[in-house]
Amino acid sequence: MSRLIININFEKMKKLKNVIAIGLVAIMMSSCATVFGGKITASQKTKPQPGEQQREIRVGALIADILLFFPGVIVDFATGAIYKPR
Repeated sequence: MSRLIININFEKMKKLKNVIAIGLVAIMMSSCATVFGGKITASQKTKPQPGEQQREIRVGALIADILLFFPGVIVDFATGAIYKPR
């Protein structure tokens, strides 16, 4: 009987661990400009050539990323969502 109770508790703990891990990954991958910035345009994804005007950064999204969850800055720059569309 006690073996069954231990086994059930182990299974519940394993499920809880999986739910927590998925939640943490979801939080880590969310960033302000990626979630709230809308569709990412081609001008946001491509780097400017030498001599071209540099892309402008969405200051509000950058500050929100820094204050709320700093790794979100990395996601925003990697996806190009931090840049203002032209």
